[in-house]
Amino acid sequence: MARTLVHRGHKIEVLLDTTVLPDGTTIRRDMVLHPGAVVILPVVDAGHVCLLKNYRFIIDETLWELPAGTLEPGEDPAHAAERELAEETGYTAGRWRKLTAAYASPGCLSEMMHIYAALDLTPGPARPEKDETLEPHVVPWEQALAWALDGTIRDVKTIAGLLLWDRLRGER
Repeated sequence: MARTLVHRGHKIEVLLDTTVLPDGTTIRRDMVLHPGAVVILPVVDAGHVCLLKNYRFIIDETLWELPAGTLEPGEDPAHAAERELAEETGYTAGRWRKLTAAYASPGCLSEMMHIYAALDLTPGPARPEKDETLEPHVVPWEQALAWALDGTIRDVKTIAGLLLWDRLRGER
């Protein structure tokens, strides 16, 4: 196995992986190494959740999403979740519940997403980064869930977070 660095960016590295399979076949794969991320489901109250309208320049669309962000080198995901929640929504949470950790797209990307529910929220001013175009919106829970199911929400981390919380929220 050999890996060649093709690109080193601000948050990712792109590598070309060359591997010889047990039958002797040589294959090449593109790989994106990512430090991981957090996804936060801000539970405003039993009937409401905070979603973001987030402009994504890569696809030139504005999506409905849960707050999320990339881990800093060596950063604990729980700390990153607190940081990202405050930056993107202004909320701070009195309680946290980790829902899961899952790979975003393991066929080519190493990103592990740590998904949390943020509970007992206290509002405050949002502080998005300069390159973020975010609008926090408090949405009725049933509306957010309907959007996850009808295709209005097209961001997979948001769909996963909403469906997980819908399944788990009654379990304490």
